[in-house]
Amino acid sequence: MIIGVLALQGAFVEHERVLRALGAECFEIRQRKDLERHMDGLVLPGGESTVMGKLLVELDMLENIKERIIQGLPVFGTCAGLILLAKNLSNDGKKYFGTLPVTVKRNAYGRQLGSFATEAEMKPIGKIPMTFIRAPYIESAEEGVEVLAKVDGNIVAVRYQNQLGVSFHPEVTENHSVHAYFLHMCEKR
Repeated sequence: MIIGVLALQGAFVEHERVLRALGAECFEIRQRKDLERHMDGLVLPGGESTVMGKLLVELDMLENIKERIIQGLPVFGTCAGLILLAKNLSNDGKKYFGTLPVTVKRNAYGRQLGSFATEAEMKPIGKIPMTFIRAPYIESAEEGVEVLAKVDGNIVAVRYQNQLGVSFHPEVTENHSVHAYFLHMCEKR
């Protein structure tokens, strides 16, 4: 299993550590030529969505990645990665890939001081730790989007076809079940 990890900015190293612990091979996507490599799945990490979006455009990677997602490449977006995937942002006029039919609110829990950790159920995994760092949440999901988890009534994890989006950071905990779920998605493709 070969997973490409977008490595323009953000928590990409933490995702690589977890994926390797689960037996996957990883490579970093830093420039357009990296997209020529075979990958069974793609991880879009947390970080600064505005910076990542700007770099994706400047490095001429946005449309290539978007097309691969549309064609069925499994993709896992966490926090900023979820924002990159979202069809709509309720508090920002920008749109990046726009392939995940949800409306996301950026920095929904406030600034850094609004960061928190909790445990909640995530379908079909069970109860897992969830760390929210300047996190978004999903305000609404269109038909066909499966809601996998909610915290305090807010949607924090969804799946739509080949796309998995979460507003928390599973890569910073010792529980690897969300990444294992994503790898299972990649295997089924």
